[in-house]
Amino acid sequence: MANILVVDDEMGIRELLSEILGDEGHAVQTAENAQQAREIRAAGAPELVLLDIWMPDTDGVTLLKEWQRDGLLTMPVIMMSGHATIDTAVEATRIGAMNFLEKPIALQKLLKAVQQGLTRGQETARASATPLRPVLLPVEEQRGLHASPSAPIASTVAHVTSRPAMQGVHQDTHSFNLSFDLPLREARDAFERLYFQHHLLREGGSMTRVAEKTGLERTHLYRKLKQLGVESNKLAKKGE
Repeated sequence: MANILVVDDEMGIRELLSEILGDEGHAVQTAENAQQAREIRAAGAPELVLLDIWMPDTDGVTLLKEWQRDGLLTMPVIMMSGHATIDTAVEATRIGAMNFLEKPIALQKLLKAVQQGLTRGQETARASATPLRPVLLPVEEQRGLHASPSAPIASTVAHVTSRPAMQGVHQDTHSFNLSFDLPLREARDAFERLYFQHHLLREGGSMTRVAEKTGLERTHLYRKLKQLGVESNKLAKKGE
């Protein structure tokens, strides 16, 4: 069904995950350290990576940062660890990991996380293949945007998305301009903040439904919202 890479320095973990995922019909590659994982990734992107955090040569978080830096983080990554702290899990999520599994990994949690990861990867691939439709603004508004290229991303996004949907464009489509003068981390955090605010308002503040929509575990969703400073209770009241 899918090509999955398992990266873990413990042979028993690699063999167990390979057996479980193989029984589910997946093709599984394994790596016992970061260097082997780099080589496998260089040969072609797997559809999903299960990545251990604590490894002897290079830890999983550092490898995740490398892939992000080099533009190689094009597949969903699920982090694994039996000793990681909450801060480590939050950092991995901020860098780009989709989920975090605590060892020993429960079978149902593993299969659910893998399925969510593969679904997210397929959605991302479809979105990348869909050409973007430009939003044409009145000349006055275009001049205003060009005159202030470093305007805060939040105000720019709110300004454009608040306009009525254009004819022929689906109501749920969000098109916006971004200021490329912002540092990457600030731009990403601003987008994620608006992303989660949108879903919280849309789902009336229901964390369960937002978790399903965004493909995150509830625990990681709470951490992400706290990290971004998004107050779900206030948004729930606004959506009522």
